[in-house]
Amino acid sequence: MCAAQLGATEHGLLSDPVGSAMFGRYAFPPNKFGYCGRTDAHALLAYAATVQPSLGKNDDVARRARQLDAAWPYLEMIAAAGGIDDPLNVRVVEAYWLGNGLLAKIDPPAFVADLGRCFGRQLGGTWRRLAGMNDPIVSVPHHTFHVFEVYPWVGLLGRHANAVALSILDRCRIRWGRVVKVYPERALVRSSPLTWNGRALDLASEVEEQVRWSNGGRTLAHALEAGDWVSLHWDWVCDVLSEEQLSFLEFFTTQQIDETNRMLAARVAATG
Repeated sequence: MCAAQLGATEHGLLSDPVGSAMFGRYAFPPNKFGYCGRTDAHALLAYAATVQPSLGKNDDVARRARQLDAAWPYLEMIAAAGGIDDPLNVRVVEAYWLGNGLLAKIDPPAFVADLGRCFGRQLGGTWRRLAGMNDPIVSVPHHTFHVFEVYPWVGLLGRHANAVALSILDRCRIRWGRVVKVYPERALVRSSPLTWNGRALDLASEVEEQVRWSNGGRTLAHALEAGDWVSLHWDWVCDVLSEEQLSFLEFFTTQQIDETNRMLAARVAATG
């Protein structure tokens, strides 16, 4: 583990049940496909779908959260920077998946330097180049950073857009959309997909897509209605967003896209 474990939460006994449930809502979709570490996706869904999560039942979620190398190191960093004892505090979890004011407490150069202890053995990714850039680093421990800078998919896009790499980047990031229509287990949502023109990433005009919001009566986002702004991870609706949450998610997503494009442009200039 790249940051010191916070002893009080080693067994999850002090973990925030609301934060644990929120973590489960966003961690379930990729784990359903076996991504982001090995854990029991159905256990995450069972707890995340609880309307009133209890402290006594979130111990297993905390244990599973520590197994997810694509999330837990960042939760520890955010908690430490904010002086919060619990990496599963709801504000910490929200900061990682969506973004909030806690990310303003992060020192970007120190964050990038710490990544070597977290992901130094992982192949691919572009984060190693950030430390050598002349302009100020603006990267923060937001989920979009991990998707774009630590995973290898940006480097695999190529001049003609590797369709698989682009699709994974788009599905893996937390994206936002507006509900058009709600069906028993699926919803029609309008959202902006990620695009690649051979040189830079961008968000395209909105398109409609069908996503899952319920499975056998278990839902991550309760009481979904047409007109709701929602967060999406892979093929699931994770939550209904407040105006503030939507604003933060848009801000940190576009900031990371700009940072990744800046890094890509610098690499092209360096290689001629």
